[in-house]
Amino acid sequence: MAPHPSPLPASGAREPQISPRSARGEREGPARGGEGLSAERPPLFPVAWLSSLAIYRRPRLVAVLLMGFSSGLPLALTFATLSFRLAEIGVSRTAIGLFALVGVPYSVKFLWSPLIDRMPIPGLSRRLGRRRGWALAIQPVLALAILALGVVDPRSAPGLTALFALAVAFLSASQDIVIDAYRIELLRPEEQGAGAAATQWGYRFGMLAASAGALYAASFGGWRFAYGLMAALMLVGMVTVWLTPEPDGVAAPEALPGAAAARLAAWLRRAVLDPFGDMLTREGALVILAFVILYKFGDALAGTMSNPLYVSLGFTKVELANIGKIYGFAASLGGLALGGVVVLRLGVMRALFLCGVLQMLSNLMYAAQVAAGHNLVALALTIGVENLTGGMGSAAFVAYLSGLCNIAFTATQYALLSSLAAVGRTTLSASGGALADALGWTPFFLLSTAACLPGLALLLWIMRGENRRLPRPAAAGQP
Repeated sequence: MAPHPSPLPASGAREPQISPRSARGEREGPARGGEGLSAERPPLFPVAWLSSLAIYRRPRLVAVLLMGFSSGLPLALTFATLSFRLAEIGVSRTAIGLFALVGVPYSVKFLWSPLIDRMPIPGLSRRLGRRRGWALAIQPVLALAILALGVVDPRSAPGLTALFALAVAFLSASQDIVIDAYRIELLRPEEQGAGAAATQWGYRFGMLAASAGALYAASFGGWRFAYGLMAALMLVGMVTVWLTPEPDGVAAPEALPGAAAARLAAWLRRAVLDPFGDMLTREGALVILAFVILYKFGDALAGTMSNPLYVSLGFTKVELANIGKIYGFAASLGGLALGGVVVLRLGVMRALFLCGVLQMLSNLMYAAQVAAGHNLVALALTIGVENLTGGMGSAAFVAYLSGLCNIAFTATQYALLSSLAAVGRTTLSASGGALADALGWTPFFLLSTAACLPGLALLLWIMRGENRRLPRPAAAGQP
């Protein structure tokens, strides 16, 4: 079997590219379920793939799922659930729209990720470790910020409400930096695909608890009770981090000698310049970064206009809630789990390509929905296929981003890559409405399908580059 696909090697980087496995002192070798022939006769296709689901029972994967829940929980509390609360008490739509700005920390978290990646917390980092120390420093404060957001009255203190919402978003984004690095360093290379699926399973359940769960709780006991319950649910993440060991092989940052100014300059070089320099000096770096931006672009472009399409076709709120939210949520979870298995069986690069092609073809289901009109069977197929393939692509994509990170700068580099990935999903796809108005529904969804091609073309270029660097087998009769 071929080795686990690895990121492109660093060229001129200050620190070498180190895989999580080699950092833990494990022998680098073939990842299970990779490409090529096995010395043993493989089991039948359905049996082998179904047996791969057992990876999700490993304690590391369960821990990653629960940490993902802790990451997803605060997100809805700062906008979706908060906007419902504000609308309920009569806050203007203009003001509610401005509250979306509290989500800015999620987009720019790479700016302070070097601090979390490299700066120790006195006392905690020495006793708990580099990742656990930061996680357990952030999570209690985040729980208190959520509690404060629920206690303050948005009607009488809108400014204070915005301040607490911004604090929740900042602390939540900071927690994401730690947990993403923790996951990458904790898991073995062959577990990264399943880990990507597990963390997103947890993330989506956390968002569900903070949206539907918070609304149920508010109906029962009011908003203070609801936000208090959400703050208490942060214990899930705290207990998980407390019971999960610090990743092996991740050494604490070295002490910096010299005077204060020299130490500060050395720290800035190691914490800020070296991580970005390591990423940008790799062979094909610009192509890799362009691929990170474009891989999900076509899928996101079509997704921005999915709900307007359904409304224009006459689907009711109940129909969309039953099929889009419940059935679509289940299809998305299934896609994430299947994507993790595809990464395990095929390797990251082949999984990226297969899932990318399926994502692209799923956009054609929207064009089929236009032709079918108000048809519930067609709606179920469209939403099911889109969520299934989108989940598969997300699992493979997160596994790829995780593999790009040098373990010396995991938190900083993953924060940068995830921020770049958000550009394609948000900024570039914002033109979807104007394009749909100009082209009409069917041409727009055909265009969104074609918009997937640049990302796939860049992926093929990256795969060709990796194949050129693989060692070639010796010819017969040669050593």
